Amino acid sequence: MFRSIRYKIIVIYFLLVFIALAIVGFFMISEFEKLQINMSSDTLNNIINNLVKPQISENDFLNYDNIQNKIGSIPLLASEYEVLIIDTKNDFKIVASTNSNSKFINKNALSAADLDKKVLLEVNSSDFSGTFAEEDTKIIIDSRYKKIKNIVYPYKNKEGEIIGLIYGRAYLENIYKVLDKSKIIFLRAMLMALIVTIVLGFLIAKSITNPINDVTVKASKMAKGDFDQIVEVKSDDEIGKLGEMFNYLTDKLKNTLDEISSEKSKLDAIINQMADGLIAVNNEGFVIHVNPTFMKMLGLKEEDINGSVYDKIFGKYNENLTLKNIKNKNISQGSEIIKLENGDILRANFVYLKNENNQVKGLILVLQDITEHEKLDNMRKEFVANVSHELKTPITTVKSYTETLLDGAMEDKEICSSFLNVINTESDRMARLVSDLLQLSRLDYKKTSFNFSRFDIDNLIKDVVNKLEISFKEKNHILKLGLNDENIIINGDKDKIEQVLQNILTNAIKYTPQNGIISVDVKKQKKYVLISISDNGVGIPKEDIPRIFERFYRVDKARSRDMGGTGLGLSIAKHIVEEHGGDILVQSEVEKGTTFKIKLPVGKNVDM
Repeated sequence: MFRSIRYKIIVIYFLLVFIALAIVGFFMISEFEKLQINMSSDTLNNIINNLVKPQISENDFLNYDNIQNKIGSIPLLASEYEVLIIDTKNDFKIVASTNSNSKFINKNALSAADLDKKVLLEVNSSDFSGTFAEEDTKIIIDSRYKKIKNIVYPYKNKEGEIIGLIYGRAYLENIYKVLDKSKIIFLRAMLMALIVTIVLGFLIAKSITNPINDVTVKASKMAKGDFDQIVEVKSDDEIGKLGEMFNYLTDKLKNTLDEISSEKSKLDAIINQMADGLIAVNNEGFVIHVNPTFMKMLGLKEEDINGSVYDKIFGKYNENLTLKNIKNKNISQGSEIIKLENGDILRANFVYLKNENNQVKGLILVLQDITEHEKLDNMRKEFVANVSHELKTPITTVKSYTETLLDGAMEDKEICSSFLNVINTESDRMARLVSDLLQLSRLDYKKTSFNFSRFDIDNLIKDVVNKLEISFKEKNHILKLGLNDENIIINGDKDKIEQVLQNILTNAIKYTPQNGIISVDVKKQKKYVLISISDNGVGIPKEDIPRIFERFYRVDKARSRDMGGTGLGLSIAKHIVEEHGGDILVQSEVEKGTTFKIKLPVGKNVDM
């Protein structure tokens, strides 16, 4: 309970008022007590000096009745004041009293229990030079526990000798009764004041703590993510200023968090949608962030990442990428290659993650899939090698035959004619190669012009078959045509489609042995026509099928080159079919044959 500032304020306020009232009360009671005692002392002195002393003469000490008669008639309040006459020459005998019924008359003053002997002896001493004396403590308590003030005056004769003492007593009981009642009244007043203090303290504390509690509750809601909190400002004091600053802070914080959230959303969107994989880890190696691309590249799942250490993830791919090795090498950034079991090749670029004070807080690693790049690079190298090889063979042949002719073989007409035919054949071969390369280049750069028109695909297939009739007969092939009953009209470049069909049929003739079977089937499938060209030839190995449309790629390179051709026909065919909005596929099995399927749109207008 006392942890609350409200109760602390009440307690402090209560203690302040209590201490202040206690000090004031003690001071007032003490001063009031002193004032009353001094007033009683002054009254007693006046009684002794103005009423009693003038009534007494030196001769009266010879006749005690005279003294009693004189002072007994003085009108005093017997309950408050009493004056005693003591004869010091007669063994300190009390000879008279203003109270005729006094218990002290005829008693020895030094033996009386209620009288102050010290003061009596002091005044009676020959060294006493004062006017009167009073007890040191001012107040004594008699046998009845009454508070009394005692004052003693010496009475001297004409020679200055002390012959008696005038002993005045002021009974202070009524004064202390008044003081006690005053204390009770003060205590009651103080109690009421303290109750009022508690109530006022509670109200004051409430007026202070309620706004603070309001701010605290709303700050707690803000901590949970609810930033639509407004504090009602009811004053212009410090509490009001606190409320205003809280509202200002809430507004600024909300705007800042909105901006941060917006930026974070943008960053998350960029990271999650980026083509490269990304992972961020702290100094201990625990994953801070990872995007979906990273997990997809490495074939990981959420459970593989959650709670895993970075080194455990990358240790099985490349030891050089582990956080331990990177720290040991003391390098801030670098790059490594990762080769996966599925054949993918990844480049991992890493850099230290640093804060604004340039302190290392972790590591960021980006994975780039360079599989296609490596494939293209290898294809480029292979293409250059193939082109070089394809050109080198005919050039070498031409050069060697030319040199032979120049060395004298021209004299022999038969040899000269044979050599010139070889040179001509090799020149044609180089021309076809260059022509095919130029055509592929134009297709790659979209510079080939297509003359689109509407034509019957069945008639085109018949024309191609007729042109290759001699080739079929040379190897005694059986040709099966499965044409469609209805005329299928397509919109395309007739010459380019003819080139495709002729290329594939020529390959079928080349790689199908004697007495083989070649079939051509045409089927209409909704908006497409499917042309299937099948043979029962040597077939294509399964591992070579994905690369069959690559430039210069040959399954059996030595045999394929002997059969002629540039190795670019299928690549050109695929480009032409795709430019028509179609597709070309191949199915094959070694020693069982091959099927090429050409899919072309029916009656589709293609803008080139």
